[in-house]
Amino acid sequence: MTIAETKVKVRYQETDQMGVVYHANYLVWFEIGRTAFIEELGLSYYEMEKQGIVAPVIDVQMSFKQPIRYGQEASVKTWLESYDGLRTTYAYQISDPEGNIAVTGTSQHVIVKKDSFRPVSLRRSFPDWHRAYEKAFGVEV
Repeated sequence: MTIAETKVKVRYQETDQMGVVYHANYLVWFEIGRTAFIEELGLSYYEMEKQGIVAPVIDVQMSFKQPIRYGQEASVKTWLESYDGLRTTYAYQISDPEGNIAVTGTSQHVIVKKDSFRPVSLRRSFPDWHRAYEKAFGVEV
């Protein structure tokens, strides 16, 4: 299974009055991790979007285990949790510099036509993505 790891340095503006990362910022870090994962597979959201296709979030789940603080460097690990040709679920684990898990979560996406938001089959419309996702699971393609 392919797992991408991305480092994120906590910036002051990402923290709240308690000096810890404000919870909504973890969603941004999920996106940073997801983009890095896709690029590690040799793919590009940008290229997909140039064809009039976008990948909205249809579900997101997060569990908070412990805080990450200003000045720390967080590690965002991202991998595919599930993929059925239409829906893709990415999983995330965010850890502090000592490797303690701070946040876990998932985000589920579909691809749609940008102008109509009609769903599109990733398997049929982007066979290179389909093959890369199957390979990321360790499935022979």
